Amino acid sequence: MKIAIVVPGGVDRSGTDKVIPCQLWLIERLAAGDDEVHVFALYQEPRPGRWRLLGAKVHNAGARPQRLRALAQMLKEHRRGRFDVVHAFWAAGPGVTAALFGSLTGVPTIVTLPGGDLAAIPDIHYGARLSWRGRLTTHFALSRARMVTAPSHWMAARAAAIGVEARRLPYGVALDRWPVRSPRARDPRQPIRLVHVASLNPVKDQATLLHAARALRDRGVDYRLEMIGDDTLDGRVQRLCSTYDLDQHVVFLGFLSHAELRLRIEQADMLVISSRHEGVPIAALEAAIAGVPTVGTAVGQIADWAPDAALAVPVGDGDALAAAIETLAADEPERLRLARNAQARAIAEDADRTARMTRDLYVEVQARKSGPRAS
Repeated sequence: MKIAIVVPGGVDRSGTDKVIPCQLWLIERLAAGDDEVHVFALYQEPRPGRWRLLGAKVHNAGARPQRLRALAQMLKEHRRGRFDVVHAFWAAGPGVTAALFGSLTGVPTIVTLPGGDLAAIPDIHYGARLSWRGRLTTHFALSRARMVTAPSHWMAARAAAIGVEARRLPYGVALDRWPVRSPRARDPRQPIRLVHVASLNPVKDQATLLHAARALRDRGVDYRLEMIGDDTLDGRVQRLCSTYDLDQHVVFLGFLSHAELRLRIEQADMLVISSRHEGVPIAALEAAIAGVPTVGTAVGQIADWAPDAALAVPVGDGDALAAAIETLAADEPERLRLARNAQARAIAEDADRTARMTRDLYVEVQARKSGPRAS
């Protein structure tokens, strides 16, 4: 089978920087078999280019107009040898490119919805559905897909709300690259070690996280919070941290390599997520494999896993987030139970299973004559 995967980026030629690990693990497993895998990236580098990565061939569109350049690259490769299926991650951009290609060639397309395609959050200007153009492009991509997938039941429910049937296709962690570590007991004499893994941006809502951090301090809870991720807000979150007088409790570590991130997660007692919208917090999957439970807002698989494998609180509720952290810190058997349950779920849906499920979907959509329609 000849497979085209369309992504915004996350497939840097280094294989380590500017990548999305779960995406790479899927590409690597698809390319390891008898299939020929081509990845079309819209924005990975500023100039068009091609390189090999994990057994796949990456085609970078680069310069504007990226969608049309990527479409031209896909058509050129299609003439060399017909594609059997096209799989786009995100509807806006990749999904539109895949839909155009499918309309011209008749090749079946799949669209996966991992992010903000179905969101509309006006106060932070987030989500494709905020504008008529975003709604139109999303509708175009989804209406021409033979199948739509989502990485969580929570995200699939949002697709259903606009009249699109989305099948759950979980992201999986590569256990050979990110090995299983049994949950460890916490030393109650030590501060609670919290870790937050996300770029600093409005949809990740670090303001709510810092509100929770202030509430924990005011309740006399002894903790240390490590915040890991690129800063896209020019120091705004750090300034808010100082305003709340939290510098003794909170440390900003910036971007860390995957290996460095693993060490920080292993040392943590809980992963804390404060996102307002997220199809699947990949950090929660990785934390689960490393034996660390998640406390966070009810988005993505956090909502799916709660209450048996995660603690979920309402979006934007810093007081509830603080209360959940404090409660779990005081109940070590429950913290370990959540960690074990989360780990079992993440292992059951690892990268190998994701690749098998994805490959089976490719075979299925080839037999379909139509797909979902956005209402």
